[in-house]
Amino acid sequence: MIHEILPVGMLACNCSVFGDEASREALVVDPGDDIEQVLEIVRRHGLQVKAIVITHAHIDHIGGAQKLKLATGAPVYMNLNDTALQRMMDVQAGWLGMPAPPTVAIDVPAKEGDRLVVGATEFHVLDTPGHTPGSISLWIPSENKLVAGDTLFRESIGRTDLPGGDWRQILQSIHTKLLPLPDDAVVIPGHGENTTIGWEKRFNSFLRG
Repeated sequence: MIHEILPVGMLACNCSVFGDEASREALVVDPGDDIEQVLEIVRRHGLQVKAIVITHAHIDHIGGAQKLKLATGAPVYMNLNDTALQRMMDVQAGWLGMPAPPTVAIDVPAKEGDRLVVGATEFHVLDTPGHTPGSISLWIPSENKLVAGDTLFRESIGRTDLPGGDWRQILQSIHTKLLPLPDDAVVIPGHGENTTIGWEKRFNSFLRG
């Protein structure tokens, strides 16, 4: 499967473009900004975007979703527990000193147990609240990859001091949903470099005790 990771926007959110080589179907995760660059990847591989997935409703992850939706016609998936946070987009923009992005309508509620299919590849939705009430992760068994949003980072975890954050909940999400995955599973976090589940079990000090 084609997989390109593009850090977008002022906070360098990791936007993932997944594409099936046979069907040319694609899925884009967290198009926070720089949509022309995202579309360039899509065009270069001859892909058709079938779904846009938002791991959580922070502006750096959802800010470009409406522009990408208009360009591709693809439906937007997000957990509706982040609806209140999405409605604070002007407040979030104020935190960063930037204009509020266009509002995007959520077409499909994303929830635990849902499966999105791109070509022959299944993307499993995991509810991983804590960083935000509606944070989700995507587990891709055939690729042995996890798109973790801002729940798990290399040797760190998502912050919980923003509205809706919950320290106990994020730790529970990581321990019950993510750490049981294979040790060699590659973790694509919302920011920064990739890691693996096994590495985080060994070296992530936030997960001890």
